[in-house]
Amino acid sequence: MACNTTPTASDVALNESTPSPGASYTPLPAPLRRSLVIIMVFMVAVGFFGNAVVCLLVYQKPAMRSAINLLLATLAFSDIMQSLFCMPFTAVTIMTVKWNFGAHFCRISAMLYWLFVLEGVSILSIISVDRFLIIVQRQDKLNPHRAKIIITVSWALSFCISFPSVVGWTFMEVPARAPQCVLGYTEVPADRAYAVLLVVAVFFIPFSVMLYSYLCILKTVRRNALRIHNHAESLGLSQVSKVGPMGLQKPHQMNVDMSFKTRAFTTILILFIGFSLCWLPHTVFSLLSVFSRQFYCSPSFYITSTYILWLSYLKSVFNPIVYCWRIKKFREACMEFVPKTFKVFPQVPGRTKRRIQPSTIYICSETQSAV
Repeated sequence: MACNTTPTASDVALNESTPSPGASYTPLPAPLRRSLVIIMVFMVAVGFFGNAVVCLLVYQKPAMRSAINLLLATLAFSDIMQSLFCMPFTAVTIMTVKWNFGAHFCRISAMLYWLFVLEGVSILSIISVDRFLIIVQRQDKLNPHRAKIIITVSWALSFCISFPSVVGWTFMEVPARAPQCVLGYTEVPADRAYAVLLVVAVFFIPFSVMLYSYLCILKTVRRNALRIHNHAESLGLSQVSKVGPMGLQKPHQMNVDMSFKTRAFTTILILFIGFSLCWLPHTVFSLLSVFSRQFYCSPSFYITSTYILWLSYLKSVFNPIVYCWRIKKFREACMEFVPKTFKVFPQVPGRTKRRIQPSTIYICSETQSAV
């Protein structure tokens, strides 16, 4: 054990139930624990149902099996797995202040946690690179076959990176200081190197790739918007409005396209911001846990880890909430899966589908970016 394992009298007094032997920490107050557990149960329900809608849409409708939709379905599947195989055990441990599932399963749950997180951030990075190639480089190279190969490779790499945690190649303590197996303080160089590799693969590399891609996309969109605006002004509004369908676009049509492109980009940008806010604290927390004995052995470590883990799990339910908020087609799909008995409002007919060329206007349409 990395810390002094003798519990203090104040630690025991703060527990409603007897803590695990050798634990020295300050748990959350009982009312706050119950509130967090209730919220986590709601998160599991939202994460499962919302992401299942994405998977069912892609599975049931062959027309929806485009490359980008396959990536989004994989992202949704990884979030479903995390909601089912990680969050419930953490919620039980938060409530009981005790790990009841054995040391071996603790390591398995840690491996699954990192596996699903790595796959999720890998898919987000692949999507950002695909959008960068289409919008900035005007190269549409991703097709369903290539997407399936990329998905397979990403799962394999994610498994290879997360596997050492289950075979004991790195220090992971059975939850006495956290509500699930987390990276613990160690002075072994190999363990520290693995911890750095893990946080770099989970956060720093995906964050850098997505940040660069979206900054380039934003720059391109702004430049195109300025070019269209200047072009319309040079021709004059009256002259442009007289041009027929075979000529230049009317100002109203250009404004609609720019609004359409801006909204699609905003949706993807929100997903990126959500990923950053949920995982930046967890990254800092993991590095401090491994390299700072004082931080890892502090009595408040349990409380800090509980909040940090809760925030990281929020990422698995963030995507479907954004889809429901920003994308009308996703809201209509959700209504299709709701039993008729619970439907209060009449179903609205879906919008007319249209085909567009990726190189002509902004590719990140609502139909393509989120089924």
